[in-house]
Amino acid sequence: MNKKKIVLFVACLAILLALQIKFLLPLMYDIAASDLFLVESKDNADPMPISNDMTALAFTHCNSHINSQLGSTETSAAFANQPTNAWSIGNYEYIINATVEIATKDAPSTPYQYVCRIQYENGDDLSGAGNIENWSVEGLTGLPDL
Repeated sequence: MNKKKIVLFVACLAILLALQIKFLLPLMYDIAASDLFLVESKDNADPMPISNDMTALAFTHCNSHINSQLGSTETSAAFANQPTNAWSIGNYEYIINATVEIATKDAPSTPYQYVCRIQYENGDDLSGAGNIENWSVEGLTGLPDL
């Protein structure tokens, strides 16, 4: 009886594997190759760090977001004049890498490298790019307690 169960288990496993290879995998490849995940915009991704008006605005808005998150009058932040690196990952979404010095009244200033992922939400309409309400911070890392 045990031998029959093992053979049945192996046969079912082989059938399941064959079904995945023959039917499920080609379907997944077709979905990935389709336009389902394609977002049309004038802003193309660039694997190299760039510097343009939109990355400068993204840097400014990330800094404003960090200032608003610190919120305490006992904590101050001194930001660099420009980001260390900035990348456009397409569809008006940017990765900003920069330095900030955070000081509290009890401790001297400490430099931190932070990474901010931010997106401009109005697409190709750049008329509202200066307004922080049109941006959303998708992620922030490298800073303590934020």
